[in-house]
Amino acid sequence: MFSAAQAEAARVTLGDRNLRQGMAGHDVRVLQDFLTRVGLDTSVDGHFGPATARRVKSWERRSERRVNGRVSRPDARKLRGQVNAGVTVHSQPQPEAPPAQPATGEKAVLNSDGKATAPESAPDIVKAVIAAGNRIIDKPYKYGGGHGKWEDSGYDCSGSMSYALHGGGLLDEALTSSGFSSWGKAGKGAWITTYGSGGHSYMVVAGLRFDTGYNDSDSDGPDWSRKMRPSSGYTARHPAGL
Repeated sequence: MFSAAQAEAARVTLGDRNLRQGMAGHDVRVLQDFLTRVGLDTSVDGHFGPATARRVKSWERRSERRVNGRVSRPDARKLRGQVNAGVTVHSQPQPEAPPAQPATGEKAVLNSDGKATAPESAPDIVKAVIAAGNRIIDKPYKYGGGHGKWEDSGYDCSGSMSYALHGGGLLDEALTSSGFSSWGKAGKGAWITTYGSGGHSYMVVAGLRFDTGYNDSDSDGPDWSRKMRPSSGYTARHPAGL
């Protein structure tokens, strides 16, 4: 007879929970099947053992993910997207595709309520980042906010950026301002550009700046703005392909 925990594990699907070695369930079977589909032959037995952990690490290296042998929810979305697109991962990194270019003149709209509306041409990831940013624009500035937990009473500069990027599946854990100086790919992106330094960070998403302070409103918390901040002293980076 199944225990309550075993019954629950039999119902969950890939992405419902973070996976690590020692776990079992339907989502582990889906993980093993998906790994096989992207070119990493894995026994489908529903048990996350050492062999599955090795395949996960191979997938992480070949998909430019953090290599820890665990499958986070963003990892699951990435893997599912590869399967849906018929992607096979390779032992050697493939040439990076050029960033998806926005349609000419297509930028996010800053609404009267302070929220941003993504252009229709924006990739779904960009729309998800903007939607996540919209959820915290009424929050106050709080030093260290967003670093101990995603849902916080306030956010600092890097915490608010991390929250929005996490909403798009681009971050598993919050980064500091200096951490954004080395995150992602070098240079400006077509849709998202982060600016990091030792003392502050902000980002530009679809033509709007997401930042704490230096905003059009009286708020010192996270907000969208059309006004750009001088970028001297910051390191510009971007998510791969965006």
